[in-house]
Amino acid sequence: MNSNTSLKALLIVAHGSRRQLSNEAVAQITAQVAEQAGDAFRRVDCAFLELAEPSIESGIDNSVADGAEEVIVMPYFLSPGRHVAEDVPEIVAKKQREYPDVSIRLGTYLGAAPSMAGLILDTVNAGYCLCGKSQNECIHPVCLEG
Repeated sequence: MNSNTSLKALLIVAHGSRRQLSNEAVAQITAQVAEQAGDAFRRVDCAFLELAEPSIESGIDNSVADGAEEVIVMPYFLSPGRHVAEDVPEIVAKKQREYPDVSIRLGTYLGAAPSMAGLILDTVNAGYCLCGKSQNECIHPVCLEG
């Protein structure tokens, strides 16, 4: 959470996983976004569609309870599959009906970002490996075996 005077909240929504490390990775990127955003948002949180907590509904509820007048829901998905096209919008619409005085806005999914192609090329050209570190700092067993 990044409490300040902004009236906007950002909720980064991922699928959720039975694998806790996957959910923790979403929490880590969320913390990085919050740090880089500075005071742009009252809070920056992550939430999950399924298999992990908090749920999207809880994430929106927490933002509203903390005084957000606008909640931007950003799907942390790479393609416009069923979850992006149907499930997340249905949840956002339901919560918008529940909180008619709060603007709950659904942002585009991550994969549609114009900077995605450049990000992919930058990542490949930087030599990052599976563990997310540069090859000379690698700690992933699969990378070390290769």
